[in-house]
Amino acid sequence: MTEREAAPAAASTDSRNLVMRIAVAAVLIPLAVAIAYAGGWLWTALVTLAAVGLFVEWLAIVGLAGATRVTVPGVAALAVAGLCFAVGRLDAALIVLGVGLVAVASIAPERRGWAAAGFLYAAAAEIASVLVRLDPVKGFAALMFVLLIVWVTDSGGYFAGRGIGGPKLWPRVSPKKTWAGAAGGFAASLAVAVGFAAFDLGRIGPLLMLSGALSVVSQLGDLFESAVKRRFGVKDSSHIIPGHGGLMDRLDGFVAAVVVAALFGFLRGGADGVGRALMVW
Repeated sequence: MTEREAAPAAASTDSRNLVMRIAVAAVLIPLAVAIAYAGGWLWTALVTLAAVGLFVEWLAIVGLAGATRVTVPGVAALAVAGLCFAVGRLDAALIVLGVGLVAVASIAPERRGWAAAGFLYAAAAEIASVLVRLDPVKGFAALMFVLLIVWVTDSGGYFAGRGIGGPKLWPRVSPKKTWAGAAGGFAASLAVAVGFAAFDLGRIGPLLMLSGALSVVSQLGDLFESAVKRRFGVKDSSHIIPGHGGLMDRLDGFVAAVVVAALFGFLRGGADGVGRALMVW
């Protein structure tokens, strides 16, 4: 096949992938929003399942997919921690995750640092996602703020990058990402802050600063996941989501953003006031 023949074929494949991505997102996003709105044990269950998936995919990326004696204690710790979160025992959940970290790091037959890092990655996502939604008054708004920033940063970056092009952001790690895409995603995130302020969900100045920071963090999370995959020669973390790849491929930006948001909210409002601290400045 010549280059001239290959170009239309590649364009057709890209178009099919985009249609598939949009179709899957049209199903998954409303479902995620509905469960986030319900909160409680439903949200905790979804977060726990996602954390388990992130850990399993991480092990597969770093070459420990067959290490059952690492996978089992890690998955068990994440699952038990989820049960503790569901009944309101944050202290017990943290203890269980601490024990799980020690177990994973101790039992891993090789690449112990990578195995422990994967468990920390999944555990941080689980803890942060629960804490941001925990506040019964502001939790849903805070969680939606983080989710929307991640979504519009990703979408804005995609369309700005394809439409404008230009210099690559970090070609050695992520060849397709451009500075134009990064700027487009950042600009789109500011629109979320404006929208929340318009609905009186926070003050415009602080929301703009927070949305900009979380947009940058989200993009760094995406680059971090790409760097890990490139380190081990992996293209997709898995193929569990049609058109999107794996959970890590879809949640990399969210994990980074929600962890930073939870840390910021925790420092301002404590474990029970993360959501309120994010929305009320």
